[in-house]
Amino acid sequence: MPHRDQEIALLRRELEMLMGERQTLLQVVGATAALIATLDSKRLPLAAIESADLVATTLNALSEETLQDALASVHAEIEEDGASAGG
Repeated sequence: MPHRDQEIALLRRELEMLMGERQTLLQVVGATAALIATLDSKRLPLAAIESADLVATTLNALSEETLQDALASVHAEIEEDGASAGG
């Protein structure tokens, strides 16, 4: 049983680490979504348009629940007309 207890403890630490990383990633995504939603693509430098489009496309691929979790993690809201950010 001690070996099983060690495995359980290891899995618990791994899960806690992954949950911490998830929270950090949600904060990054939330802040990024808020930033992209406020950008005016017509005013971006040409070099930044491709990157902004990639970020916006990736954000739009997230599930609604994940995006809402991300926005909530940074206390941000995006207006419905800004949901198709970057374009």
